[in-house]
Amino acid sequence: MAEEAALQSASREAAPREPPFRAEHVGSLLRPKTLLDARAAFAQSKITRAELTAAEDAAIRDAIALQQRLGFRFVTDGEFRRRSYHSFFYRQLGDITIDVVDGAPISGADGKDSADTRGAQPEALIMSRVQWTHPINVDDFKFLKANSDLVPKITIPGPCALHFRGGDRAVLAHAYRDIDTFWSDTVEAFIAELNALAAAGCRYVQVDETAFAKFGDPAVQAKLKARGDDWDTLIDTYIAVTNTVLRAAPAGMRIGMHLCRGNRGGQWHAEGSYDSVADRLFNALDIPFYFLEYDTPRAGTFTPLRLVPSDKTVILGLVSSKLPVLEHKDALRARIDDATRFVDLDRLAISPQCGFASIDSGNPLTAEIQAQKLRLVVELARDIWGSS
Repeated sequence: MAEEAALQSASREAAPREPPFRAEHVGSLLRPKTLLDARAAFAQSKITRAELTAAEDAAIRDAIALQQRLGFRFVTDGEFRRRSYHSFFYRQLGDITIDVVDGAPISGADGKDSADTRGAQPEALIMSRVQWTHPINVDDFKFLKANSDLVPKITIPGPCALHFRGGDRAVLAHAYRDIDTFWSDTVEAFIAELNALAAAGCRYVQVDETAFAKFGDPAVQAKLKARGDDWDTLIDTYIAVTNTVLRAAPAGMRIGMHLCRGNRGGQWHAEGSYDSVADRLFNALDIPFYFLEYDTPRAGTFTPLRLVPSDKTVILGLVSSKLPVLEHKDALRARIDDATRFVDLDRLAISPQCGFASIDSGNPLTAEIQAQKLRLVVELARDIWGSS
């Protein structure tokens, strides 16, 4: 405890004043068993909504305390009120299901017995128009603000995540007659949510948009082609849509983008380097900082980072949130040294490659290993940059 307190104090003395910070994590954390049990009891009508909320509140306070002890400069709620990182958001924009495989919603346990293998790419079922009717994450922000002095970070799915899960075919199947209206509705919804967050005082948002990393996988390219989408054209569409949202975002809000190749119960959905998308990803997309998956050879080399402009930052996702093996600090330091051949050290930071629980059942590792990995991120940041 004393060591963690000293780590936290030292980090605060020299930390960056605004996001991104040297030591980052993507947002989701392993749900404690007490919370999973409460959610199961609520689903069976054994407890009330108020009792479930109380269980969530208690678990989130514990997650906040963990992040504070370890020395992070920001705090998330671990996404403890969500079943998955994206369905929570899109479900509140209409009659929309974003995690369907073979016509049925994916169960939380999918992938648990086949970690570190390619999982089925979920698809979307869009039964209504996309419409923002109320703030989605404002209460989450307010809870973090009321329970911590650290910078609250809110994570939301990207505006192109829904389309990527089904393409034009899914959009036009039930709810829309033309694609332009779908994109207009989507942009309007995301701008409304960002404005609501800003009005509440939120200044740090992470957009999880995994499509850009998956475009480099020949298998994904083939699947997109089979459903009638040209992946190379789709990149430009997604950049244009995302930029429209970003250019309308509230002034003073720091928005970064997290990219990965899938993370469900330890499984992944794609492999391949950033080479085929790097130029447009780093130079056409109006994002000031990127959380990039780099924990396995599936992500390729650091060479594409040569295209990152001098005013942008890269958070290297070098620590695995999928595997229950603690990385060696010296090996991580060597990888960061390798990355500096392409991006100056002062424009780099470190994090796990993804969240620890993109769905509520989590990845196949323990809370103890999760804490060790998060501590490693903070310690390495302090060793290299002098702060977290």
